[in-house]
Amino acid sequence: MVNTARPLAVVTGASSGIGLELARIAVGEGYDLIIAADEPDIKRAAEKLRREGATVDAMTIDLADVAGVEKFCTFIADKGKPVDILLANAGHGLGQGFLDQDLAEALHVVDTNITGTIALIHKIGNAMRQRGEGRILITGSIAGFIPGTYQAVHNGTKAFLNSFSFALREELEDTGVTVSCLMPGATDTRFFERAHMLDTAIGQSKKDDPADVARAGFDAMMGNEGDVVSGWKNKLQSAIANITPSAMLAGQHAKTAAPGSAKE
Repeated sequence: MVNTARPLAVVTGASSGIGLELARIAVGEGYDLIIAADEPDIKRAAEKLRREGATVDAMTIDLADVAGVEKFCTFIADKGKPVDILLANAGHGLGQGFLDQDLAEALHVVDTNITGTIALIHKIGNAMRQRGEGRILITGSIAGFIPGTYQAVHNGTKAFLNSFSFALREELEDTGVTVSCLMPGATDTRFFERAHMLDTAIGQSKKDDPADVARAGFDAMMGNEGDVVSGWKNKLQSAIANITPSAMLAGQHAKTAAPGSAKE
């Protein structure tokens, strides 16, 4: 018999960083977990989370395409419990100038951040709407407010997610399903290593604690806030971005994200 005493949280990109911290918070708040990431470290993360008292099922899967999302959703359905909260956190970044990037890598960023995310939300969101309850947290970014010189594709995908989250939130008003968007700034995760940006000024800068970022996002979701920008510096940066010409923002971003800018 399936144990339904604890509600279920699904967390993607949960092998490290913000995703792992979101998973930890969910366990502390009384949720069992289904977690996923595109790297084997997700199994190690699951072992740690089980020691904190939750039932945790983990899947190593690339959620960059609809086929991967379908496999993951089948994995979820096989557990026999409805998804109470979806923490859609899977994402990738990529540095360097767009024309210097490997096109396959750039497209994988788009497919992970956008295609896989909306496919997963479409599947789980429909089930939530049918039940008349559920919460969704999407990890966007303050990068979505800024033309991302030397991160053009990544920032573009985050602009999409920021916008998408508010539109979906409005569409689901009065359905019992809520949508919130977490908009972090530079956070102390493996993001900059994976994006080949350790030689940049932003890659070497002081960053936010992922545990603090995750807590801000989780609390915003539970409080039915439309969005949360974590950290006062990021709040200030996002406010300034809203009144600064795009050309100026692009130039400012270049100074922090240009390859080799950490040495200047």
